[in-house]
Amino acid sequence: MRVTAAVRSAKRIPLLQVVKSAVATIAAWLIAGWLIPGPLPVFAAIAALLVVQPSVNQTFSKALERSTGVIVGVVIAVGLSLLLGPYSWVALVAVAIALLVAWAFRASPGTTNQVAISALLVLALGPSSPTYGLDRILETLIGAAIGIVVNALVVPPVLTAPARRDLGMLGAELAATLDRLADALPATQEPSQLQGLMVEARLLRPMQAAAEASVSAGEDSLTLNPRRAARGEIAEMRALLTMLSPIVTQVIGMTRAYFDHYDDTLCDEPTVHAIADQLRRAGHDVRLAVEIADVAPEPVLTSAIPALTAPLQVRPPASDHWILIGSLMEDLRRIHAALVEE
Repeated sequence: MRVTAAVRSAKRIPLLQVVKSAVATIAAWLIAGWLIPGPLPVFAAIAALLVVQPSVNQTFSKALERSTGVIVGVVIAVGLSLLLGPYSWVALVAVAIALLVAWAFRASPGTTNQVAISALLVLALGPSSPTYGLDRILETLIGAAIGIVVNALVVPPVLTAPARRDLGMLGAELAATLDRLADALPATQEPSQLQGLMVEARLLRPMQAAAEASVSAGEDSLTLNPRRAARGEIAEMRALLTMLSPIVTQVIGMTRAYFDHYDDTLCDEPTVHAIADQLRRAGHDVRLAVEIADVAPEPVLTSAIPALTAPLQVRPPASDHWILIGSLMEDLRRIHAALVEE
């Protein structure tokens, strides 16, 4: 592993978030210093710096985490200082007790670290009197509040574009996978072709995971966000993802069944041709659903009328193929139910 990997990320945070963090930190320093005369308002600046996050919801959570950790850490530090006296070793005891208290209350890792850091800073930077500790708590609350206000008012981020992109790519690839399977069913396949079909179908899983993560991030960016115009858009994306996710499972299962039970006589089975036609219709309807949700990566000329109508009715297949046909029919029934219900 390269040494730089420990200090560098794959992608940088948005420049706007960097600017907002700087603005919040400067504002917290100036306002807290004006409201609470005395030592430099380090706690306020740190709180504002840490609170600004990619979304308003994350900012609020970080503010709560930061404030809780500081309050508990300051109380522990002041209490131990008054009980044991102003000795340097008291700071080490305070850190140990702060970590144990956070562990006992099942605090998050961020809150646990904040409790210990706050206790250490209070004992290291100033006299551990109740007044000093109270001022540091007020400083932190001021800094956290300023961070929330800055992140909420200065162009709150709405992460719908990545969700639209990843969901559109998933829909397009899912439709293409349905078409590939439809083309393969009535034709004779080489082992390499079967393997390639299986590999391409499995690629739907990471695409589904990426779409899920992007839609969840978009929903999170709109929680507590004053910009409400995109709420309907992200709700429609969530509905589309909810519809596509089980179809991904069914398509992978159909491809797996075809891969496991393929033989050269399968293309002579009349039912296979009927299933292939239904798969093409399902691919059409997936593209239609993606276009209706306005997430298609590229406009695709397609009929606005759904292609799937009544469920497929077939005659009993040949005895050599009934396991595969039955499996394909059940997965096709579930795909039909999902698309027609939508």
